[in-house]
Amino acid sequence: QVQLVESGGGSVQPGGSLRLSCEASVDMNNLSSMAWFRQAPGREREGVAVIYPPHAVRLYAASVEGRFTISRDSTKNIVYLQMNSLNSEDTAMYYCAADPKWYGATWARYEFQYWGQGTQVTVSS
Repeated sequence: QVQLVESGGGSVQPGGSLRLSCEASVDMNNLSSMAWFRQAPGREREGVAVIYPPHAVRLYAASVEGRFTISRDSTKNIVYLQMNSLNSEDTAMYYCAADPKWYGATWARYEFQYWGQGTQVTVSS
């Protein structure tokens, strides 16, 4: 069983930055996909970014491309989501997810096997 623990959420003004962390309870190189999803009230869940830990291949949603960066520290089994130039549309609960498979460009359509509890990000002036 894989456990994922997120941290780093909070409130920030528009234009600000936050960094989310997701610590996995296993060697992340045994997981082909580690990702961040988000869900705002009344909206569908959205895949934000995914990384293939062994080779650090990264994919992003169009809505965050150029503003968000997903990265990993394999020595600590932590995946980060650096979020810059935040706006109100980024307000959501952010979830870390992991899966033994790599789904490629359609990754956000799949139901990942492991999920964290979520961390809230609120962007407001």
